Amino acid sequence: MLKDKIKDLAAAIFNDVVGYRQHLHANPELSYHEFQTSAFVKEKLTAWGIEFTSCANTGVVALLKGDLPSEKVIALRGDMDALPITEISDKPYASKNNGVMHACGHDVHTSSLLGTAHILSQLKTEFGGTIKFIFQPAEELLPGGASIMIKEGVLENPKPDYIVGQHVMPLIDAGKVGFRSGIYMASTDELYVTVTGKGGHGAQPHQNIDPVVIASHIIIALQQIVSRNADPRIPSVLSFGKVTANGATNIIPNEVKIEGTFRTLDEDWRAEAHKRMKKMAEGIAESMGGSCDFDIHKGYPFLINEEKLTANARAFAEDFLGRENVVDLDIWMAAEDFSFYSQVTDACFYRLGTGNAAKDTQYSVHTPKFDIDEDALKISTGLMAYIALKQLGN
Repeated sequence: MLKDKIKDLAAAIFNDVVGYRQHLHANPELSYHEFQTSAFVKEKLTAWGIEFTSCANTGVVALLKGDLPSEKVIALRGDMDALPITEISDKPYASKNNGVMHACGHDVHTSSLLGTAHILSQLKTEFGGTIKFIFQPAEELLPGGASIMIKEGVLENPKPDYIVGQHVMPLIDAGKVGFRSGIYMASTDELYVTVTGKGGHGAQPHQNIDPVVIASHIIIALQQIVSRNADPRIPSVLSFGKVTANGATNIIPNEVKIEGTFRTLDEDWRAEAHKRMKKMAEGIAESMGGSCDFDIHKGYPFLINEEKLTANARAFAEDFLGRENVVDLDIWMAAEDFSFYSQVTDACFYRLGTGNAAKDTQYSVHTPKFDIDEDALKISTGLMAYIALKQLGN
């Protein structure tokens, strides 16, 4: 059976995939600088006789066509970049690059996709259709590597009928995976606000226009955008995480800078919220004698899992892993640039469980202690290979 062959091949390369992951984890590279990672990917693909091209500078796109007749095409995506985080770890594969860490599991995604490519390269004579492997840079930094790769034609020549991606999830135990059909992850926008007043001595507030007070009013008032303007049936998040008022105990500064994020699951409301936030902030500042520059850096759209494809992928996962090892996912207000693909073609983005309290791998992504239970790599390669071939009709 195809399933048994894939499981055997996945077991045979498991130690290799662990080695790929540990190598990548020890040598992380930031967004748009994944030069060594890209070279590593190309080296492995070359060894397996899989043709590839470069895209978006450090991105790699490989094609594998089965020997049986079929015009169907499926794309599989893994991202490659790391985060500007200093790792806290005593593991032998801890980051060698100070201040840079694979804290979001992209080392897992890349090594797993390499393993999947290796498995499928050994099954060419047994399947029909074309598989496109997308090794993507810069998921972590706007405008997002996915948007650049799409502009450069990654979803053309050949055009995929479907695209599938997987992402680590420490909240799910290793050995399990999670799925959700429909809208899954939020859009994300970065907010950069500068409130300008007139600085001066703190003992003479009547002679100043205090931007700290203005900024405080703006931060509080903008929460009404979510609590009183948003349809309560549409999840929305507005959070400000950085406020810089570079004065002193007795010095009122000339300006205050505020940085935050806005996330939601509806594109029409997203556009409306942008207008309302900007108008409200500028109006408050003006009414208090100051001014406000409200700059919105529009980020990733919301991510939607096409229902039929996701139902199929979930069924294939239950067949491959057992129904007890496939769980339901809730809406997740984090963002992912895989969403760009999901806006263009049928997409399925599922979660790979990596948590294990006994192995101390329950820490969240984007934290200095994030790590995985590498037993997750026993299923990450074979499952994606199985989903791909079954979706292609094999």
